[in-house]
Amino acid sequence: MTLVMQIRKPGGAEAIEAAETTLAEPGPGEIRIRQSAIGVNFVDVYQRSGLYPLPAWPAVLGVEGAGIVEAVGAGVEGLKIGTRIAYAGAPVGAYAEARILPAWRAVPLPESVPDDIAAVALARGVTAEMLMEKVHPVGPGSTVLVHAAAGGLGSLLTAWAKHRGAMVIGTVGSEEKAEIARAAGADHVVVGRDADFVTTVKGWTDGRGVDAAYDGIGGTTLLKTLAAVRPFGTVASIGQAGGPIPPIPVEEIGPRRSLNFARPSVMLYMNDCENYRRGTAAVIASLQDGLLPRLGTRYALRDARQAHVDLEAGRTTGAQLLIP
Repeated sequence: MTLVMQIRKPGGAEAIEAAETTLAEPGPGEIRIRQSAIGVNFVDVYQRSGLYPLPAWPAVLGVEGAGIVEAVGAGVEGLKIGTRIAYAGAPVGAYAEARILPAWRAVPLPESVPDDIAAVALARGVTAEMLMEKVHPVGPGSTVLVHAAAGGLGSLLTAWAKHRGAMVIGTVGSEEKAEIARAAGADHVVVGRDADFVTTVKGWTDGRGVDAAYDGIGGTTLLKTLAAVRPFGTVASIGQAGGPIPPIPVEEIGPRRSLNFARPSVMLYMNDCENYRRGTAAVIASLQDGLLPRLGTRYALRDARQAHVDLEAGRTTGAQLLIP
């Protein structure tokens, strides 16, 4: 029997419950993996709450992890029993000791990349690749604003942007988190949930505003983020940890501000095989270059409920892990 953490219907963290299931043999084009580490993401929270609908119930949460191949279905090439792999994307089902996975999702891991790092790097890393290659190219001379710059995604976005030569401004909720953001590469950090980051950002950019802003907070923060970006810059709305995305009047985007506004879905982006292969290859290369995600708290798989409680309460830094 295989332990899984599932939900029977949308709800709060209390909806997550332990169950046991028997896994079938992998079908054509599939593999079965024994997992060693599982990433926890805000998309898991959105799916658990019903904000992002799931295709069927009960559902096992989770969109990324790492482990070892223990069975291979017909027609699978390039993978064998014993291969270490990581993966990210649909279908959900990562909160489990073992799972069936489409073989094309499996990314073989070099020996230099540990399982725990890989388990939290792919979804966040492909998000960074999508944002900085497709949504708004980031390079030397760019200025970017990263909200929640001490979090799992925020700290990685900070590190990637800095690695590309950008000036990075981060926002965080405490001095402790400010140190984490600076360690990730932030040039400037705005501290405090209620801080006037717009005025501060304008001061650090000579009144111009940043070229691109990554807003995973949503709620009342998003409209303020629009004001921190230069004319013809880009705002990427990538989450709503602080509340629902408000209606945005078109005049808030242009012509007065003339902004590019994007609400990109990395899950949809990763459903394209070419995007997925290119993005994950870039992530693996970055890991081998030492551009590593910051690991946060490790929870036992059975403690997935507590991991969600801590994530939603803003008590976490870095990327959270479930360990089977």
